[in-house]
Amino acid sequence: MDSVDRVRQALAELGLATEIKEFSASTRTSADAAAAIGCSVAQIAKSLVFRAKPSGRAILVMASGANRVDEKKLAAALNESIGKADAEFVRAETGFAIGGVSPVGHGIKLKTFIDEELMALSEIWAAAGSPHSVFRLTPHDLQRVTQGQILALKA
Repeated sequence: MDSVDRVRQALAELGLATEIKEFSASTRTSADAAAAIGCSVAQIAKSLVFRAKPSGRAILVMASGANRVDEKKLAAALNESIGKADAEFVRAETGFAIGGVSPVGHGIKLKTFIDEELMALSEIWAAAGSPHSVFRLTPHDLQRVTQGQILALKA
């Protein structure tokens, strides 16, 4: 099963009826995704993976494509220091390549944080397992399917 099919299966199992849209153009960055979809960059729920130290666990942050994440706020919420995750770590922990990390369909349960600014939007778009695929959902659906903790993370 490829990564997009894993996301499709996870969405169905989670009861989220949404269509995965695949594009010939890249949706790897928030700007690319917004241009392909025809929405604002703020509506892109970008997936950022961090490595907690010293535990080494992967931490998923879902943030608005228009915002940067304040890593000090994230570290304080975890009570652990954090570092950027490299491509090898991201793929090993999530099963997805950078630019295609979905909020669902990982092989393991990831500690997930959702930037509170996403919650103000009526509709958002997230990566669906590849740098060319996305799906639409509401912020409340995102919180439900990830069991993510809502936190003020904007830098």
